[in-house]
Amino acid sequence: MTVNKHILASQLAGETIGDGLVVLPGQGNSLAAESDSGIVLLDAGTARHFPRMIAALRAVTDQPVHAIVYSHGHMGYNAGIPLWDDHNAGRGESPARRIAHRNLLARYERYRETLDLQARFAYMQFPSSGPLRQKIDLLSLHDPDEVFDDRLVVVEGRRRIELLWAPSEVDDALVMWLPDDGLLCAGPVVTGHGIPNIGTPLRTQRFTRRWAETLERLTELGAERLLTEFAGVIEGAKEVETVLKSTSAALLWLRSEVVRRLNRGLDETEILADMSYPEAMFGLPWMRPGYGAADYIVRDVYREETGWWDRNPTTLHPGRPSEVSEAIAGAITDPAAVITRAEQLADAGQVQLALHVIDLVALGDGRRPEVADARRLKADLCRRRAEEVEPYVSKALYETSARLLEQGELSWSSIPYDA
Repeated sequence: MTVNKHILASQLAGETIGDGLVVLPGQGNSLAAESDSGIVLLDAGTARHFPRMIAALRAVTDQPVHAIVYSHGHMGYNAGIPLWDDHNAGRGESPARRIAHRNLLARYERYRETLDLQARFAYMQFPSSGPLRQKIDLLSLHDPDEVFDDRLVVVEGRRRIELLWAPSEVDDALVMWLPDDGLLCAGPVVTGHGIPNIGTPLRTQRFTRRWAETLERLTELGAERLLTEFAGVIEGAKEVETVLKSTSAALLWLRSEVVRRLNRGLDETEILADMSYPEAMFGLPWMRPGYGAADYIVRDVYREETGWWDRNPTTLHPGRPSEVSEAIAGAITDPAAVITRAEQLADAGQVQLALHVIDLVALGDGRRPEVADARRLKADLCRRRAEEVEPYVSKALYETSARLLEQGELSWSSIPYDA
């Protein structure tokens, strides 16, 4: 496959990718496209991104910003909208049109209802980016003033710019299609960070078949270039088609394989243990683990087709966590032996098995000295496990879990706002 030097690497950060087309360094790759009506901007970024975005834009064009398009409703991608309004006002220009898919309105309503939860998710998934209070302050939402359902022409003239509904990572995702340039701006549909991030541990379902069908529809556009969300530009109609079709085929294969095992009566852990992933599908550069992983997708398909029960009758109506941990602790006559066994497994390179074993003690009453020892070991095991796995989110969750354990805590409700 032929792609430019940026694919699966870093964002383009201010590069011009065509006449009147510049990629701005937002939350992902934001595209500023000149048109007869002014600049059409895909995603406004945050206050942190804004200075670099403005500098990159004004280095190449003085056109007014006519419209800002929301690629999807995840927080951060358009938190900087007010700064763009201020920019226009300072130039004596009207505020830019704010355009999104209709489903984004419901997403924003849900995010406002669950703001603290979203901030906790951000703290857990991006552990190096500041305290919980700071994350809450950054998660600002600014409603669009125009919405559409399936397709919207933003501007016509010498450069036609269209928006197409593209349900994938979320049901409010869209792509920006520039037919005169043969350029498809894929947003969250094609991230450039490897396999689609379906089944991410902290997020709602993303529906594997829906994403695959969107990729198939986008293939029909015949795009000659594809701007990914986080990496670079895929060049050439055949190359674009290859990425879109192969990704769709792999997603549909995963769904088929999970359903086949569900029909045999396997539960989630049995399916995960039984799966293997053909190198011809999952060894491709755009299908490698990154933000997503094949086994994440397996779990998401499982959730689509079955309920919450893990098939263990013990968990149908569980006891209180504190009572359960005390009961288990009372059944273990030698907690030190459990800790020793976990250490032996870890020393033998079986870190995941060591985690299973250490939980027999680590989930107990933190005031017990043996439990404190077990939690310290579990924190170390989490960091070691983070080195073993490929998906970014798993690495991050092991790291934040280790931090929590080192603070003597088990519950994510213990995350402090200002630490």
